[in-house]
Amino acid sequence: MSTQSAAPGRGQSRRASLAAFVGTVLEWYDFIIYGIAAAIVLNDHFFPSDDPLIGTLAAFATYAVGFLARPIGGLVLGRLGDRAGRRRVLVLTLLLMGVSTTAIGLLPTYQQVGVLAPILLVLLRLVQGFGAGGEYAGAVVLSVEHADPGHRGLAGSAAPLGFAAATLLGNGVFALFLLLPSEQFASWGWRLPFLLGAICLIAGYLIRRRIEEPEAFEKVAAEADKSGKAVGGVFAAIRHQPRSFFIVVGTRVGENGFAYLLPVFGVSYVATTLGIGDSAGLWAVLIASAVQAVLIPVFGMVSDRVGRKPIYTVGVIGSAVWMVPFFLLTDTKGIGWVILAFVIGLGVFYPAMLAPQAAWYAELFDTEFRMSGFAFSREIGSVLAGGLSPFIATALYAWAGHWWPILVYMGAMAVLTLVALAIAPETVQRSLNRLEAGTPARATGTG
Repeated sequence: MSTQSAAPGRGQSRRASLAAFVGTVLEWYDFIIYGIAAAIVLNDHFFPSDDPLIGTLAAFATYAVGFLARPIGGLVLGRLGDRAGRRRVLVLTLLLMGVSTTAIGLLPTYQQVGVLAPILLVLLRLVQGFGAGGEYAGAVVLSVEHADPGHRGLAGSAAPLGFAAATLLGNGVFALFLLLPSEQFASWGWRLPFLLGAICLIAGYLIRRRIEEPEAFEKVAAEADKSGKAVGGVFAAIRHQPRSFFIVVGTRVGENGFAYLLPVFGVSYVATTLGIGDSAGLWAVLIASAVQAVLIPVFGMVSDRVGRKPIYTVGVIGSAVWMVPFFLLTDTKGIGWVILAFVIGLGVFYPAMLAPQAAWYAELFDTEFRMSGFAFSREIGSVLAGGLSPFIATALYAWAGHWWPILVYMGAMAVLTLVALAIAPETVQRSLNRLEAGTPARATGTG
């Protein structure tokens, strides 16, 4: 059956979008504050070294560890979401991420317990990554499946809007606590941003426990109960829709690489390499995130009218081209130029990829394995790009003593994304209500 389902009640649709927003705030808040902490404080507390650059590399390596667990989380939680329901899994992911984030704020340091400190930190990063592996896909799928067919881009933008809010919140919180005397910040102030993650956990739980399952999922689940066939699973998604799987991985590489290069490596570059100070990069990201928060729903709405691919293409080309002005502007060490460098890259070009991506990835997969395919393929892209980009960029700069190898690296990821975009179908008109379990999606066209 390929007819559109009736528009869901506005109350459930709005609640689903709010649930997606709050959960994604927690997911990205965790990764943002860890990235900032890795750049400016965790190297001293968990990876002491005579060379600050080596300590920073070690801290960024644990940052990447969180991404290594994400595909496993996508594999397990995505399958569970397609079988047991989107809402149940989203409550679980919230608990996994929220408890782990809060626990990092309570960890003893290397000076207190020795090697046990980095071991515990890595374990918590693995739990965070596992939960995050199913969070974003589940949040997007829930909001998109509840949305009116003509407004899926806008509804799906609730989750990426959570990224902007989390970046704003994470950098704002760190900028605030950096106002403390340096001794107090190093002693206990760095812990407070992690402990504040408990607020998002509580708020998200109270919202998500009241969400109903989307109609599209309930119909597929009912069909599965009648036929006795199991639904969901990454391997089913890859078998029936291999093209969609590779499109998500390919387009994710460029988007996620830029997502973490600027707010993580960029902050470290401004603070450590240029010596401007810890707060300059944070304030630049803070202002860029405010611009991003305005443009994400705008790009989501525009993608409902002109399609997902054109907006995404503008975003990836603009992000790649902007890398040269980004470094030239930051190298001036002028605060105003540093802010402009971050605002254009992170605030304008990046949301042109992030906003349409949400609904597009959900539309690429059929209902019976939508969350499985979305979650796993997206997180494979995360490992290949976002989790490694701050580490690779730092290593490249340490090797060359200049930022030109970083341009080559980011340019290569942009080219891969453009290739994936070229072979991808436009999905803006596609029905989400495909009920025949195991029916492969069309390889071309709008579906």
